[in-house]
Amino acid sequence: MAQLHTLSRRDFLKASSMTAVSMTLAACAPAQVNVESSVANVDEALQRLLEGNQRFAANKSIDLNESQSRRTEVAQGQSPFATIFSCVDSRVPPELIFDRGLGDLFVIRTAGQVIDNAVLGSLEFGVAELKIPLLMVLGHEKCGAVKATVEAVEKNATAEAEINWLVDGIRPAVEAAKSQSGDLLDNAVNANISLTVERLKGSAILSEALEKGNSKSSEHVTTWIQAL
Repeated sequence: MAQLHTLSRRDFLKASSMTAVSMTLAACAPAQVNVESSVANVDEALQRLLEGNQRFAANKSIDLNESQSRRTEVAQGQSPFATIFSCVDSRVPPELIFDRGLGDLFVIRTAGQVIDNAVLGSLEFGVAELKIPLLMVLGHEKCGAVKATVEAVEKNATAEAEINWLVDGIRPAVEAAKSQSGDLLDNAVNANISLTVERLKGSAILSEALEKGNSKSSEHVTTWIQAL
């Protein structure tokens, strides 16, 4: 069954308050969506993501923040409540797996969550300019980029063209996972998330936000595609 596992709570957050999300259907009238309250803090931001994922996993997703009025609203400006830095894998689009709509999430995606200057600048922009309280580094099972890196490391091979740049970015996670017991690919996925979080803490903007309590980082791994 699809689920979300928290890997660490080191400087991360404690999910607490719950924000109700519902859809009401009036008889013989157009469907109306209850207006959500603004996210007040980082705990509420994470809770809203978890609730959305529970709906997705239960096949109970709702058309949230996809209406004409929402399009008009976000045309005036954006105020996303969470940044998601995730893999490009087509099976784990953040807006769908968290059941969110327009203007809710600030999403940056690269194969295997590999960081470059454009990625780091985008994440810093979300904190410095948009004041987004939650930054989630999201990995997933059966990650093709991590699998390719595992194979390259085991065969001492070089990947083609710029794909090798991705392999070099993920290689430290594979090397760290080689000494661990259990499945190498799963361990490498988890190590890649943790190493990515640690690297992001090296950003002056992100680390300052963490110290001031303006932002929290969260590292999660998804298991929605376990059967694939």
